[in-house]
Amino acid sequence: MEKFIYLDNAATTKTAPEVVEAMLPYFTEYYGNASAVYSLGSKSKEAIAKARKIIADSLGAKDNEIYFTAGGSEADNWALKATAEAYREKGNHIITSKIEHHAILHTCEYLEKQGFEVTYLDVDENGVIKLDQLKAAIRPTTILISIMFANNEIGTVEPVAEIGKIAKERGILFHTDAVQAFGQIPIQVDELNIDMLSASGHKLNGPKGIGFLYIRKGVKIRSYIHGGAQERKRRAGTENVPGIVGLGKAVELAFDTMEERTAKERELRDYLLKTVLKEVPFTRVNGSRTHRLPNNANFCFQFIEGESLLIMLDMEGICGSSGSACTSGSLDPSHVLLAIGLPHEIAHGSLRLTLGADTTKEEIDTAITAIKKIVAQLREMSPLYEDYMKKNGSQQ
Repeated sequence: MEKFIYLDNAATTKTAPEVVEAMLPYFTEYYGNASAVYSLGSKSKEAIAKARKIIADSLGAKDNEIYFTAGGSEADNWALKATAEAYREKGNHIITSKIEHHAILHTCEYLEKQGFEVTYLDVDENGVIKLDQLKAAIRPTTILISIMFANNEIGTVEPVAEIGKIAKERGILFHTDAVQAFGQIPIQVDELNIDMLSASGHKLNGPKGIGFLYIRKGVKIRSYIHGGAQERKRRAGTENVPGIVGLGKAVELAFDTMEERTAKERELRDYLLKTVLKEVPFTRVNGSRTHRLPNNANFCFQFIEGESLLIMLDMEGICGSSGSACTSGSLDPSHVLLAIGLPHEIAHGSLRLTLGADTTKEEIDTAITAIKKIVAQLREMSPLYEDYMKKNGSQQ
């Protein structure tokens, strides 16, 4: 493959060599079923227990509060659907936000069809939920608050500690989709009063098809997949031992390198944001400038279509996105950008660039040069840009 610059780490990350190395023996050498009583199965069982402990320790949780899933979307579905089922006698009201990942939003839509009521909280212009609106939305029938830790598109980190405190004071369960934040931001579930947390391996240089749901001891949600007695009878199915081993190794690496890695990402991100804003007119940064994921940069370029920008960047060997990877085939503008108040015509011109541990300043400079050139080319073909310049001249 020709040399390319990968700036879409929020969509997925490259599996780390150390992770692949840790996984390989569990495909060919220690391939026993973890439920078997013989020693070959015991090797798998021990590997699962080790990975579970690594993940639990990273969150300040107990080993028996970590449940492996096939990824973040399954964990989100499990948290919402099983909570709704288990606590239905207490109430039928759920609170979430308008900028959640579709794994949450579509699950809420499903639950509404089952008779549940869902409040979708507004966010401010930076994508931060409004705590006063959250408090006002709580009813006697509220059984769950589900707010993401950090937004996957614009990178805004939500006030999770305050949300957890509100939920705990009112006796309401609090779930957070931490798929983007886990491995990027230190998270301690007890300090933040988190009852359930979703995460996914492939967002932190682990394998795809593996994730976990943290469920605080005492939360009485039930099985999501029925069958065998795996995962303490809460998630049936033969365990994905290589995936679990890989996830454990990826978490270990992520937390060992977090401070140094995120400091580097933050420095490059700020340089990218500052330079693009300075050198490309009619540009805005989306999301909070202060409470933001270390590796996330999200722009809107006025008078262009984001899809055209992505295609032309790809021709230059640069990988980016216009929002969530799960909606990349949609022609509709991002629901997140609309929720922060952007009009359709500006939201259509979005670009998300997300950095990784291996991203260099040279790559960022190359990307900036390409963005400047391509945006200028696209604007030359835009009748809207031409009309604007005729009316307003060269002033931004």
